[in-house]
Amino acid sequence: MRAPQAMYADDKHNLTAVPHSSAQRRWRAGDPPMPSIYMGHGFPGLLDDELWMSELFEWAVSMPKPAGIVVVSAHWEQAPTMITAPAASTPLVYDFGGFHRRFYEMTYASPDATALGLRIAAMMPDDEPLHQHPARGLDHGAWVPLKAMYPLADVPVLQVSMPTHDPARLMDLGRRLRELRHEGVLVVGSGFMTHGRPARQLMMADDGTAEAWSSDFDTWAKEMLAAGDVEALANFRGTAPGMPHAHPTVEHFTPLFVTLGAAADPEGGVRTRIEGYKIGLSKRSFEMA
Repeated sequence: MRAPQAMYADDKHNLTAVPHSSAQRRWRAGDPPMPSIYMGHGFPGLLDDELWMSELFEWAVSMPKPAGIVVVSAHWEQAPTMITAPAASTPLVYDFGGFHRRFYEMTYASPDATALGLRIAAMMPDDEPLHQHPARGLDHGAWVPLKAMYPLADVPVLQVSMPTHDPARLMDLGRRLRELRHEGVLVVGSGFMTHGRPARQLMMADDGTAEAWSSDFDTWAKEMLAAGDVEALANFRGTAPGMPHAHPTVEHFTPLFVTLGAAADPEGGVRTRIEGYKIGLSKRSFEMA
């Protein structure tokens, strides 16, 4: 007798999420703008985590299904500014190593996003034209969490590269994308609120706790976001507790400034949607009006 196929956490998630996603009301003209969000995208192992997937999905269904999604991910640092290839079912980027083979066989066949790409290009200044990558698809900073949020892959998605780590310039990029929110587009800064990985951290039991460098930075970020202190956030390298361990390299924090720039009021405070820790790293994710 043939052994039954293993049911992974993402399979279980889809059993309940797919019917709800299929019935989810889509954004319509006249609806309030879609939020600007900062999302902890985790790593491929997110799709083995039933709790984290359910948190992301509950967030997704708390708002209308967007007309499109634009992601600025920690995993595409590229100047000049570029967008991913817009064709339907463009192959994914498997930019990770050491995971189970099944993660390298996953797909996320989102629809054609040519129209969305043209809208993004129209928002770029004349002296900083947008370039289109001929073949690059979504990296795991986009497709991993989106598989949990929108499991039907029925929303056009494009990534915009992160051309700098300068907070002011990233906020400018967010401001250019802000108008899209009024057209039903979800603007996403995709990173990880803490991303330090000292060798000792890899040996920790994943018990939902964190070392002080991670928890201290997370608490500081929570307080600065609640206070709308954009200046303090922009100076995180020199003033935030837990640095530099919380972000030995900064690419997982700086997408936050795209989120702030795309918000109607960058100092207006945030609504936290996910918090807690995974492998000692902060999952903190939030939205802004």
